[in-house]
Amino acid sequence: MDRMNNEALKQAFRNSHTKITRNVNPDFAIDELYSKNIISDKDYRDLRQAQSGTDRCRELFSILHLSSHPETFVQLRAALRDEYPGIVDEIDQQLTSLPGQLQQLHVSQSTDGKIRQ
Repeated sequence: MDRMNNEALKQAFRNSHTKITRNVNPDFAIDELYSKNIISDKDYRDLRQAQSGTDRCRELFSILHLSSHPETFVQLRAALRDEYPGIVDEIDQQLTSLPGQLQQLHVSQSTDGKIRQ
């Protein structure tokens, strides 16, 4: 998936933040993201110290939303796919409406009126 898809996924995960933090145990995703170098050694240690799954989810989202890795949310989606297919399905459903919204955002931010991808 390209950067635009990562940005669309980032927004979809933000939209589903409350549901995910309440219903997902992020331990498996944390391990997967660490193994793919999406999160650092320090982030991994910090996440493992969080007391509850909800706290780990919140901290994980904080880290991921600040990440500059071009596939952060692509990899998060992949890490959740097997354990939480229902959540991934909801994320995917959001993607059908997000590209148009993101395209409008890029047009409004562009200085010459052209869509940037």
